[in-house]
Amino acid sequence: MRYLPLTDTDRADMLATIGADSIDDLFVDVPAVAQLDGPIRDLPMHASEMAVERHMQRLAAKNLAAGDAPFFLGAGAYRHHIPASVDTVIQRGEFLTAYTPYQPEIAQGTLQMLFEFQTQVARLFGCAVANASLYDGSTACWEAVAMAGRVTKRKRAVLSGALHPHYAQVVNTMAQFTGGTIATAEPAIQSEPDLSGLIGRIDEETSCVVVQYPDILGRISDLSKLAEAAHEKGALLIAVNTEPVALGAIRSPGEMGADIVVGEGQALGVGLQFGGPYLGLFAVRDQKHVRQMPGRLCGETTDAEGKRGFVLTLSTREQHIRREKATSNICTNSGLCALAFSVHMTLLGEKGLRELAAENHRLACTAADRLATVPGVSVLNEAFFNEFTIMLEGRSAREVVRKLADRGVLGGVSLGRLYPGIEALRQALLVAVTETTTPEDIETLATELEAVLQETEE
Repeated sequence: MRYLPLTDTDRADMLATIGADSIDDLFVDVPAVAQLDGPIRDLPMHASEMAVERHMQRLAAKNLAAGDAPFFLGAGAYRHHIPASVDTVIQRGEFLTAYTPYQPEIAQGTLQMLFEFQTQVARLFGCAVANASLYDGSTACWEAVAMAGRVTKRKRAVLSGALHPHYAQVVNTMAQFTGGTIATAEPAIQSEPDLSGLIGRIDEETSCVVVQYPDILGRISDLSKLAEAAHEKGALLIAVNTEPVALGAIRSPGEMGADIVVGEGQALGVGLQFGGPYLGLFAVRDQKHVRQMPGRLCGETTDAEGKRGFVLTLSTREQHIRREKATSNICTNSGLCALAFSVHMTLLGEKGLRELAAENHRLACTAADRLATVPGVSVLNEAFFNEFTIMLEGRSAREVVRKLADRGVLGGVSLGRLYPGIEALRQALLVAVTETTTPEDIETLATELEAVLQETEE
């Protein structure tokens, strides 16, 4: 028997209260092309459980998993080796079942873990304070833009053209509901980011400038001058990092003057898992901005007996204070993913993170040098960490990626797929290399890429 707690009258009363004629009115923002007008076509109305299991297994077998082929995909989601001990710790019952530490007296373990996580993120980003995580990097980016608006009392955000397009799309989507103005641009196809052009777009109405570091093309730049230019106009600099391992080798955004640093923590402790879950990182360089941060913060204190303890220091969310005073509608944090991140970081330590970053960079340089020898291929970047862009002369990167996949090689991310409207990026292929990449993988990519390019040419 289905559990239907609401009657038709209940639903009618709720619709009348919010001024909607029907439930369909609640979905007017969903494009018609994405809405179903009946049962899913070509899907049988019923089947036995065993038949469904067999069908799903056949579909799953069509996937080419990251660990089953030479793997060079990145663009914000990275394959790193995750020690088995990470999974062992996060599978412990006291962590696996913990949700929200509402009662600190019985959630000391969870609170301490989140406190350690915040410390790790703050140090990694070069900031004073980090929160106890958000949903993912793209929503953390929007929360930073919204926070900058609260701090500066301005509504115009300037987005770098080299910001991951998915992040930019999330910001644009959310800004529709806050009245903000989002100034976007297209990425410049050149070896170095166009920071002077970005600086030129800042004016007295700008609340923040959002820049990715390293950017979507894998390029690295000094953010110091950009931070100075933003601050001269009274704006904040928001730096987005999608590959935290990079910060074991390059300067942190906070060191270069970024006011808010956000990012995606998936690369450490959290596997790819066909698209999720992910982990949003969020930190601020100046403590005076702490009360405008979204999410929650765990803090250290002492109890009545003078013993060390942990509490929710700030939880600026609608369940705890008046809705109109809440900084965000974020209702929870990615606790289990934050735990995995923290365990992985703890196992590495500072020395281990630096060694891991160095190995990533070494292998990426090896791959870039080898691919540059393939006829019809040129490397765009002058500087990069473990991800770089190659240009395929006269070739569609999307087509090449498909042909490589047919040959059992996941050869990279076509920037033409991320930017379908930009003709100049149709030939651009983003290649990511991590410590899981072997010299044999690199040679296989180069060999198969050369074969595909010759095949296409013929």
